[in-house]
Amino acid sequence: MSKVLLGDVAIERKETCKNGKEGYPVVGLEHLTPEEITLSAWEEGSGNTFTKIFRKGDILFGRRRAYLKKAAVAPFDGICSGDITVISAKSDCILPELLPFVIQNDDLFDYAVGKSAGSLSPRVKWEHLRNYEFDLPNIETQRQLAELLWAMDKTKKSYQEMIRMADELVKSQFIALFGDPIAIEKNAEYPLLGEVCTLKAGQFVKADDICAERQDDLFPCFGGNGCRGYVSSFTHYGEYPIIGRQGALCGNVQYVTGKFHATEHAVVVTPIAEMDRYWLYHMLVLLNLNRYATGAAQPGLAVNNLEKIHVSVPEIDFQRRFSDFAKQSDKSKFELEQALSELTATYKRIISENLG
Repeated sequence: MSKVLLGDVAIERKETCKNGKEGYPVVGLEHLTPEEITLSAWEEGSGNTFTKIFRKGDILFGRRRAYLKKAAVAPFDGICSGDITVISAKSDCILPELLPFVIQNDDLFDYAVGKSAGSLSPRVKWEHLRNYEFDLPNIETQRQLAELLWAMDKTKKSYQEMIRMADELVKSQFIALFGDPIAIEKNAEYPLLGEVCTLKAGQFVKADDICAERQDDLFPCFGGNGCRGYVSSFTHYGEYPIIGRQGALCGNVQYVTGKFHATEHAVVVTPIAEMDRYWLYHMLVLLNLNRYATGAAQPGLAVNNLEKIHVSVPEIDFQRRFSDFAKQSDKSKFELEQALSELTATYKRIISENLG
């Protein structure tokens, strides 16, 4: 095993499209999924200003906001955003199948963040990335590592697909039993959400009072985008759906149990009518409340708009039956998520120990 620089085993592809872009798939930063090594999204068409060419097998590295950890292998030739650095392996220096794992490595991303310039939208240049140093084993070990890591990535995808299918099963079961909540949200024959539930924002908490790490004497604090951290006081005790009402993820719904603090950017939903709270949570999720957000720079949800949504409230026994089914599905999903988390941790450790 020897120490090498990234620039010793890879180059930046600087090829540009000089003719028509027809037939080329297009990849922007939004198509790269954080910490995912395979590309699963792109666009077709030439309605953009991108001219940077990438080739099948190249690594597409998101050079803007490197802390997002975006880097994926291109499964075809195409065109990408200027905020993506196209990295190609020197096949006589490194096994091309291994290079993606050198790139999709927490150590490299940390290095890239440290070399990034700019305050609002920091970017890192290839001239800095190329100086990243890492361990490179011999070719036979490279081959073994690549086979192992790609097999682990395939298993990760299988777990992710099973988790997605578990969510889809619960969603389809809800709609089969109670109908699609979106289909009746404007139907005046049904009661308003504000008539069967109270929707109330929480209390302001200073940013300095929020601890990032969980501690025994602190309580989870929920804001507009989910859990913000942990604080010394709680505003609620029990089981509640919470709607985030401010920020990029406004409209997201959490189901929270126990003692917690809700900030002014979180809406706690409390049933007035006889209602199973876990059933209510799933109904709110299926409403896709982000559609009600207004404002571009800082999207937000108005509580009075949420209160005007029409909802169906079936008999409590039917709600509870669905709730029992959903909880059983969630138990299976939790076990899958635990297995995925353990596999991901092992995957990262192998990369760090062998390519660090």
